[in-house]
Amino acid sequence: MARLILFNKPYGVLSQFTDRSLDPSRSTLSQFIDLPGVYPAGRLDLDSEGLLLLCDDGRLQARIADPRFKTPKTYLVQVEGEPDEASLEPLRKGVRLKDGLTRPAVAERIPAPDLWPRDPPIRVRKTIPDSWLKLTISEGRNRQVRRMTAAVGLPTLRLVRWSIGDWTIEGLAPGEWREIAVA
Repeated sequence: MARLILFNKPYGVLSQFTDRSLDPSRSTLSQFIDLPGVYPAGRLDLDSEGLLLLCDDGRLQARIADPRFKTPKTYLVQVEGEPDEASLEPLRKGVRLKDGLTRPAVAERIPAPDLWPRDPPIRVRKTIPDSWLKLTISEGRNRQVRRMTAAVGLPTLRLVRWSIGDWTIEGLAPGEWREIAVA
C-alpha cells in the first residue's frame, strides 16, 4: 500500500524539502511536512498555489508526473482581461509555444471561486478588469499554464492547481495536508 500526501502548497513555497540557494527567506516543504520517505510527484512553481502530491512509491510517482500517462491537472486561473469564446478557442485547440504546440486543454470562464486570500495579494489595476478560468491540461511543461494564457493575451495573475486526476485540495487550507492510502 503506497502512501499519498495531498498538500495545499501556499504561494512562495518551494516544491522541494531543501533550498540549495541558501536563501533563508524561502520556505520549503520541510516547514509543513515531516514525513520521511515521501517525495513530490511533479512540481508546482514558487509563485503558484494548490495541490502538490507527494508519495513514497516510485511507480505511483511516475504515473502521476510522467506526461506519457496524460494525468489531467485542473487549475483555477485568475487572468488579466475579459476572455470571450474566441480567446478561449486557441487554448482548446492547443497553443503554439516556443517549445512546440500544447495538447488541447479544457478551458472555460468561471465565476470567481471561493478561495483563501493570497499573501501577498495579486496586483490590481483599476483600469484593467480580471476574470477567472478553469483550465485542465494533460501535460506539464515548465510554467505551461502561464505561458498558454499569455499567448492568448490573458496574462495570469494567480494560479491555483485544484486537482490532479481524481485528487483535489477540497477542504484543505494552504499549508495543510492529508494522507490517503493508494493500492
